Amino acid sequence: MKQTNYHLFDFMDFDPSLEKDERLWKAYAPTKIQERDGDIVVTIPYQQQLHQEDMAPDTSAPQQSYDLIIRAYSPNIIRLFTTMSGDEMVEQDDMLQFALEVKRMPLRYVDGDIIAVNGKKVATINLSEPKLDHWSDLLPAPQPAPFITFFPDGNENKGIALSDDHFSPPRYDALPLGYCSVGCCGTATHKTERATISFKCTPDECFVGTGERFRKMDLSGQTFQLKNQDGQGVNNRRCYKNIPFYMSSRMYGCFYHTSDYCKLSLADHSTRSIQFLNDHATLDVFLIGGQDPEEILRGYHMLTGFPEMPPLWSFGIWMSRMTYFSADEVNDICNRLRQEHYPCDVIHLDTGWFRTDWLCEWKFNPERFPDPKEFVQHLKENGFRVSLWQLPYVAKGAEQLEEAKENKYIGPLLKEQASEGSNFSALDYAGTIDFTYDKAVDWYKNTLLKPLLDLGVTCIKTDFGENIHMDAIYHGMTPERLNNIYSLLYQRAAFEITKEITGQGIVWARSAWAGCQRYPLHWGGDSASSWDGMAGSLRGGLHFGLSGFAFWSHDVPGFHSIPDFMNSPLDEDVYVRWTQFGVFSSHMRYHGTCKREPWHYPNIAPIIKKWWKLRYQLLPYIVEQSEQSCKSGYPMVRALLFHHPADRQCWHIDDEYYFGSEFLVCPVMNSDNRRDIYLPEGLWVNFFTGERLEGGRWYYQVEVPLDQMPVFVRPGAYIKVYPDEVDCTDEMDLSKAITVEITKDYKGI
Repeated sequence: MKQTNYHLFDFMDFDPSLEKDERLWKAYAPTKIQERDGDIVVTIPYQQQLHQEDMAPDTSAPQQSYDLIIRAYSPNIIRLFTTMSGDEMVEQDDMLQFALEVKRMPLRYVDGDIIAVNGKKVATINLSEPKLDHWSDLLPAPQPAPFITFFPDGNENKGIALSDDHFSPPRYDALPLGYCSVGCCGTATHKTERATISFKCTPDECFVGTGERFRKMDLSGQTFQLKNQDGQGVNNRRCYKNIPFYMSSRMYGCFYHTSDYCKLSLADHSTRSIQFLNDHATLDVFLIGGQDPEEILRGYHMLTGFPEMPPLWSFGIWMSRMTYFSADEVNDICNRLRQEHYPCDVIHLDTGWFRTDWLCEWKFNPERFPDPKEFVQHLKENGFRVSLWQLPYVAKGAEQLEEAKENKYIGPLLKEQASEGSNFSALDYAGTIDFTYDKAVDWYKNTLLKPLLDLGVTCIKTDFGENIHMDAIYHGMTPERLNNIYSLLYQRAAFEITKEITGQGIVWARSAWAGCQRYPLHWGGDSASSWDGMAGSLRGGLHFGLSGFAFWSHDVPGFHSIPDFMNSPLDEDVYVRWTQFGVFSSHMRYHGTCKREPWHYPNIAPIIKKWWKLRYQLLPYIVEQSEQSCKSGYPMVRALLFHHPADRQCWHIDDEYYFGSEFLVCPVMNSDNRRDIYLPEGLWVNFFTGERLEGGRWYYQVEVPLDQMPVFVRPGAYIKVYPDEVDCTDEMDLSKAITVEITKDYKGI
């Protein structure tokens, strides 16, 4: 749609020709405020607007009133719920998994203030008439509005106010609350759809989160469609992992509890407002207060769940490419890894372990993998776990197709499709497994995955899931409401059966929605093997971590080649620099469209082996930090702002990060072997050399040889390391870890 600069069209998605039978309804001032079962219920009348570009009340239509429920929880959470479509407010579903600490706090209404049972003011409702100094009737008076300000942590200096944002009364830029309808009001054809809520923001406010967003650190001035789709790389606006949660530099978080397609404008359509539009006419919003990002993110986790701890072996190195085609090929690679002492724990088989490449049938090719059980067990005896690729779609040629159709394990298609052959799309397949149907979930778990796990496979790569067949019928919900949350249902099923059979829960997943953080782990998708692919991956990981995900990885050294997607050779400096980045990530997997094993690049292989050995040396620290992340939900890869929220520089830095709480990592992402480095306030120590540098300043054009990467720690830090070289984690006894203290005499590791 071409931009019109009218809020009605550009944000509310109305037809610019005004030919559709749709109407906008604007929230007016409350008509009733009452206490009910510990909630405050505010009755909001809505006035239909004239069907025109400029907003004006259509007084021929009677007002419609809907309740806004205000509910408070400890610690520091306010919930706003209103529905024009008859939905119920729930406190547990696929997304919501309240922690025991989350407790209802009864509210009372006193002279415009909403007070919690502990005496904390959580909101004010301003019912006073606006002050006027009347001198002109050139423009109409502004329409009434609800003026409500919320204080989730009780701090009245940083209230979050509904926004009635307009230039002039007819020219609105945001609505405090509103919804759309189609059909004539009061008739059988009338129905509600699309609801909006907006909050005020300040001129210098910054925003982060919203999922694996491949953008700059501060998201202010951008609008996002929260609709999961194949990202097709890590440098565009498409997104595998949309999470309806953002964090503000004013120290609050906002979680929109929905799986619907929605839109979020962070000071974009208007720099005065944060605007949210839900395709379904229900708004369920959690405002989370806190003194710092750690407290806010913990509040989000207490609503949606904490991650489980991945197994030790998963923190080792994973080796893969797209793809290995036979047991002999895999055994040759694994034998060479051991013979040349490249430490490695996981061998991943991508699309080629089936009868036909990409034809997912959840069974090994009997010719190229004649004895799958012996193959998997032999690798396990040699210290290698096996991870297998698959997807949640059933192909037209798959042996399970008729069974899936007959039992409606896949959503029946309303029309047959012509597409066939892989273009990395769900539409290559005959149908999507229906995880809203308990019998389909059981079939997926016990018929498709369990036999593989019984062989000794330890991880399922739950690829795809961000797209589903939209022209299909699903048991539990419409395709439009299922699309975003599908990844959660899909990954949960694979995680649960893996944990049941192997005793250790893990998946390797690409798509995500709110709640998926409970089922680690996720990787960043199909990045280009290039500097911009590496930079985009890190940006996505930083925002993803600020969206509630503790564990995140990426394909080293990028997934696909440039310019020939499948066949262009890798740049060796990209391979090295991405390896260094991978060492300081929660998980580390080599994968892509051409050779990934280091011996194919003899000029840099010694450098790669050195960094692999460092990865295993750091595993005690990584495990320790991961265990803490499972309790707190804090990301392993953390934006600088996480620990330095008062440092305005850190809200704009997206090429450095904390790895756990101790390491500050500055990956090099260019061929010049130089980079600018920002160190926050205080003294910093180069982890590799012991050099001491003062923080609170930039260091420009720092030279970094190819075999080095700037990594800093604080004086007095304690870093657990493993003292012996190993070939895999099976050879490790973490009780033997030693602690390196960063003293004044520290000279580097």
